[in-house]
Amino acid sequence: MTTRGKRGTKYIFVTGGVVSSLGKGLAAASIGRILEGRGFKVTLQKLDPYINVDPGTMSPFQHGEVFVTEDGTETDLDLGHYERFTSMVASRNSNFTTGKIYASVIEKERRGDYLGATVQVIPHITDQIKDSILTVSEGNDIQLVEIGGTVGDIESLPFLEAIRQFRLDAGRNHALFIHLTLVPWIAASGELKTKPTQHSVRELRAIGIQPDILLCRCDRQLPSELKRKIALFCNVSEDAVITAKDVESIYEVPLALSNEGIDEIIMKLLDLPYRKKNLADWEDLVDRIRHPADEVTIGIVGKYVAYEDSYKSLNEALVHGGTASRLRVRLRWIEAEEMTDGKLESELRQADGILVPGGFGVRGVAGMVEAIRYARERKVPFFGICLGMQTAIIECARNLCGLDGADSTEFHEGTPHKVIYKLRDLLGVEAMGGTMRLGAYPADLAGGSFAREAYGVDRIQERHRHRYEVNQEYVPRLQAAGLRVAGRSPDGKFVEIVEFEDHPWFLACQFHPEYKSRPLAPHPLFREFVAASYRHRLARRGAGAPGAPGVSVPDPAR
Repeated sequence: MTTRGKRGTKYIFVTGGVVSSLGKGLAAASIGRILEGRGFKVTLQKLDPYINVDPGTMSPFQHGEVFVTEDGTETDLDLGHYERFTSMVASRNSNFTTGKIYASVIEKERRGDYLGATVQVIPHITDQIKDSILTVSEGNDIQLVEIGGTVGDIESLPFLEAIRQFRLDAGRNHALFIHLTLVPWIAASGELKTKPTQHSVRELRAIGIQPDILLCRCDRQLPSELKRKIALFCNVSEDAVITAKDVESIYEVPLALSNEGIDEIIMKLLDLPYRKKNLADWEDLVDRIRHPADEVTIGIVGKYVAYEDSYKSLNEALVHGGTASRLRVRLRWIEAEEMTDGKLESELRQADGILVPGGFGVRGVAGMVEAIRYARERKVPFFGICLGMQTAIIECARNLCGLDGADSTEFHEGTPHKVIYKLRDLLGVEAMGGTMRLGAYPADLAGGSFAREAYGVDRIQERHRHRYEVNQEYVPRLQAAGLRVAGRSPDGKFVEIVEFEDHPWFLACQFHPEYKSRPLAPHPLFREFVAASYRHRLARRGAGAPGAPGVSVPDPAR
């Protein structure tokens, strides 16, 4: 392994200390956004210390969302931040775990690649990590590499050692270290405390890494005297001590860090050519978020609502859908498992639109089905995603087609009407990891459908993550009951989108459109769903019927 062949790329390594969940992913994505605003081509990568090969089999309550790339890899949710904040499109090489690294090394050892040598963490594991970093470097001016976990964790040590070596190989003006740490406010004494940051940096220096830039996470601006103190004790220049102040919206982070001059410091340390900064589009985005013309409430009937990061991309896609019309989208989280008859009306009547997201397993499915029935019968705008589409099929089969007991074989293997069943390509496959229909696949849209009107094209490409599909034997009966198949795979093998034509806006899709939504390019389905929900809100206010003249979303240009 050598980094000498990649001297055209500059590297920024982002680490974190003191506590987890400080926001390294957002920090890295924000820095990427700022550097793109300087005209540099940027890519990002996440190195995760857990032993799982990927997060695909991990609990959403523990790990949060599984983000899916175009090439069909299940990855860490931080890759969603990377794609939303920058123009990069993540791939399987954008996320490496300890499990993935060790699997590669063991495979090489079995092949005899190491010529009989004793395989060790140093140099074999660290070399594999360094090789992995280089897999996404080609053609980029700057590569940001986020190291998961917290400095001091035993699991992170091979990655930290690898990036220490990488800096040595690449040269000081080709790689730098940014360390995100905590500066807490102690209310009892009325002071910001720097000791956690000092200890975190000391831990990092003990393993041979001297940070070049410190991002100090705090709830207020760092005064200059505190910056001087941190700089002195942590051996960094004062202008490299950056306030990473809490902000109201995550989309304010790039502007906040830019105002601190972090891009100027990075360009100086990496000997990058000076380029004028342009963040006008991002400033407009933040203005839309800060100053909405109105608001709309979306009820999300899900099974992982106790941990919002389980639906991270979904949350952000709804925000994007609102910014397209200068609307603040308020999310009302509704636990599907608690959607009993007594709660159905009280929970859903406050929502202007209803969304049922993806998930696995039978828990909460009954509540989802009832929420869909409510949306269909009350003419409330509805959006179903993945499991949300499958439960919409079940609801239609039971309540409109008269198919008692209709179900998915995922929930009831012995159902008399298998309207949803396991992918035919996966029959006999019992392994869980990476065995689903994953990644981007095309779909053809039906003319005159909500989907066709939203996208404005006949063929789309969307990312999937599912193990079950619609049983097409039942499609004629579903269509006879009023369900419209608005999207199919080009070979006709898969039902991709279903709608109800006699409804203000009812659409359910097998794919996950939230993965491709961007704040500067809101996904068409989320844009139209939010707009339809807003029309419903105005109608409920007495402004007229949904879609009537005078009932429209705010002018985005306002």
